[in-house]
Amino acid sequence: MRDRVVNINGKTYAINVITPIKPWTTFVQKALFWFVGIWPKATERLVNLSFIHFARWVIIRKGEFPHLGEDQPREELNYDYLLFNSNFNGTWVQYIDAFSDVLPDGLNSIWNWSVKFPGSRPEAPFIDYIRHNQLDVEYFYNAYPGAAVNDIKAAKNIMAQTGKLADEAADMLPDDFLKAYHKMLLTVQKDLGRLGVSPEPSTD
Repeated sequence: MRDRVVNINGKTYAINVITPIKPWTTFVQKALFWFVGIWPKATERLVNLSFIHFARWVIIRKGEFPHLGEDQPREELNYDYLLFNSNFNGTWVQYIDAFSDVLPDGLNSIWNWSVKFPGSRPEAPFIDYIRHNQLDVEYFYNAYPGAAVNDIKAAKNIMAQTGKLADEAADMLPDDFLKAYHKMLLTVQKDLGRLGVSPEPSTD
């Protein structure tokens, strides 16, 4: 199986997928990315998938791959390439399933220009296509390996609420502070939890 433990750091899974695109369609792909960049609503559904840290697509022209020395054979490529990179929380299949369920049209718009792309629906051929073109990640940086996206959002909310209480506490009597403290705890109780690295996530 390609998605080995090397792709995992703490609660986070890193995925790299590189697919060939026909050079004469590269300008269409670039135009699509330009449009997405100026119209934030196009990425709204992607942003709302809270378990995703980020997702990025990059076009690499066939003559842009680095040549690092004479020991590296010269490459004569027939295609440009689309590199997809993302970090997320959860299992590999959950991630691909969510993409296919929530963003089928968006995925088709992006990958339709890739060679032998089967479409995002039905899911089984799409999953096989992504798995076939995935490159294992030997190393990647994760600022908070023990925290998922929702953990970080929860921590930010707790910080904001405790900061607000601290600002207001100077003018409070002890009994008033106790009431305000209990009220604050009720406000953030859904965000209170223990961070740490989860058991090793399944790659299935």
